[in-house]
Amino acid sequence: MTSKSDSSSAHTQPLWYVRSPVPTPLGIAVHLGWLNGELSADGVAIRSLRDSTRHDRSSISDHTLAQSFRQGGSIPAMWARSNGANTRLIGLSWVDESQLILALPASGIHSVAALRGRRLAIPRRRADRIDIFRASALRGFVNALSLEGLSTRDVDLVDVEARTLQSVDAQREPGQFASPDGFSSRSLYAAEAAALLRGQVDAIYVKGSTGLEIAQVIGAQVVIDIGFHPERRIRNNNGTPRPLTVNADVLAQHPDIVEGFLKLVVDAGEWAKSHPDETVDYVTQETASSLEWVRTAYGPVLHQHLGVNLEAESIAALAEFKDFLYEWGFLEADFDVADWIDPRPLGAVLAPALRKHA
Repeated sequence: MTSKSDSSSAHTQPLWYVRSPVPTPLGIAVHLGWLNGELSADGVAIRSLRDSTRHDRSSISDHTLAQSFRQGGSIPAMWARSNGANTRLIGLSWVDESQLILALPASGIHSVAALRGRRLAIPRRRADRIDIFRASALRGFVNALSLEGLSTRDVDLVDVEARTLQSVDAQREPGQFASPDGFSSRSLYAAEAAALLRGQVDAIYVKGSTGLEIAQVIGAQVVIDIGFHPERRIRNNNGTPRPLTVNADVLAQHPDIVEGFLKLVVDAGEWAKSHPDETVDYVTQETASSLEWVRTAYGPVLHQHLGVNLEAESIAALAEFKDFLYEWGFLEADFDVADWIDPRPLGAVLAPALRKHA
């Protein structure tokens, strides 16, 4: 890659990338060794922020770090945009995952309709600038309730105080359940699970491979899994879809570098389509979960859904989720998702393939 900018800033400091510990094509590219931080021919390196000791870790979520890319949940990305972060959305990935409503067998809750009048756990991390798990749980319950014509007015939303993700990070134990982002995956739903076992709430929301593990550990039953519901709007949450963003200054000053980075991510998604077993193995490393839980949580065709696109349906889903976050007070300011998107890098990456099949 050769920079088109006269600025030497990219030659004196690396570009950074951040990924969430979930299935993403960016994560696959990293595991394939395609983003190993080595200098390119023109002296530019793209490195993982996890390897940096020079930056405030909060920049991972609030996008205050210049010279950076990020792929992960949509809540942090949209929170940052709402707060004025100078980012651009250059791609989306949609990987369906288990989204479970759990209850104890003795509760008598065997359907969504039976949630009427019951106490639903909504976690709260007061010290976190972005309460990701609170927003995700609320969205999951709202989507599930809508299947029976119910709303939050028909249930009792119970705040459950949870440890901040920062405190989880500080007290994590190394080993099998330590995720790449540095927190113990077993701790993510600990507060909700404890509240359910103590009888303080009647149902909780969990997702992904960690959610399945929690269900087994506490002996809970699955009331419903909305993660693979036929309607996309019901599956729409923090991870569906997941945005790939870049700092706008990087895009403006070094568009070729952005295109080169994006091409590696796109190619990783294409590689996954023909390497199902290796893909699942990489995702187990990303999520710090066992092979069995990953296969169950993300389904048998996970490897086919790690592509990058800007499809109208995915953009509409992201905009709908943004509206939900704003309506419920998770975003301080509204913004237009369409204005956030810059389709040029992905268009440039996909153009050769489109010409080939024309």
